[in-house]
Amino acid sequence: MAATLIKELQTNQEILEAFPVMKHLRTHLDEHFYLSLVHEAREKEGYRLFALYDHNKIVAVVGFMPMITLYNGRFIWVCDLVTEPSERSKGYGEKLLSYVHQWSKENGYKIVSLSSGLQRVDAHRFYEEKMQYDKVSYVFLKRLS
Repeated sequence: MAATLIKELQTNQEILEAFPVMKHLRTHLDEHFYLSLVHEAREKEGYRLFALYDHNKIVAVVGFMPMITLYNGRFIWVCDLVTEPSERSKGYGEKLLSYVHQWSKENGYKIVSLSSGLQRVDAHRFYEEKMQYDKVSYVFLKRLS
């Protein structure tokens, strides 16, 4: 087997094996809620979850889904992209995001879009400088009681 491998996570066991990495990005989730959200998003939104393995260990994960808006038309929205902190700056995020780009092209999508928290300055540099993304908007959120 190759040193690195990208694989779609399909079973409960595979999805749960990615949780320790995903937890670094989605700190508010516990395993149970994470698993239920992944299943609901897959069923209702076409969400896909992929992991990058290095020597059989998950070191990075990406979740994305197809969307349609009047602004972008048909496009892929990257919902989640995270690398295990101890494994950062090894090219794993680039490999996973490049995989999403290739998957998108092969499936007829010409745009990949994402949002990134204001505090994630290193991620912004990665998206803009390394991955050639354009900063085109702010994302606003209102929590309703």
